[in-house]
Amino acid sequence: MAMLDYSEVVEKKYIVFEGAPYEVISSHVFRKQQRKPVNATKIKNLLTGKLTEHSFHVSEKIEEAEIDTRQVKFLYKNRGEYWFCEEKDASKRFSVTEEVAGPRAKFLKANSVIDLMTFEEKIIGFKFPISVELKVTEAVDAVKGNTISGGNKRVTLETGAEINVPMFVNQGDVIKINTETEEYSERVNK
Repeated sequence: MAMLDYSEVVEKKYIVFEGAPYEVISSHVFRKQQRKPVNATKIKNLLTGKLTEHSFHVSEKIEEAEIDTRQVKFLYKNRGEYWFCEEKDASKRFSVTEEVAGPRAKFLKANSVIDLMTFEEKIIGFKFPISVELKVTEAVDAVKGNTISGGNKRVTLETGAEINVPMFVNQGDVIKINTETEEYSERVNK
């Protein structure tokens, strides 16, 4: 187990805090007047999803969480459960709830391979790709003069997710989506 100095607790690091795994969402090291520096962080509990703010002081050592990852294949979604199997062995199937899968799971296509994250043999979440390419299955046609609302429209993707896109995107187009912000990035020529 690696121990981190207070200033090494930075964004995207995984730590053990109060016996649970946390992901560091943001951190800022600063000094108040003549006091010793502190690292003000915002951390997310990977088991409950709860956000917490905590300040780590110079004298503190923080345990780095040992997060294991392995690749799994997404199979399908049914009644609020996401079903996966081991990448090499389709007979080893398991499911997770929507809460564990997270909001970015709505961009998963069947047979997509992603990283499963575990902490002490307990599933805590997934590492999703930052951008994915998905086909637009439902889109209303743009009507001339219909740009008063900013020139965006709502479309449905092949995974069932709905996002806002520019008016020029049509049904059948393949578009690139940023899964972190859930926003349209660009149209892909295929």
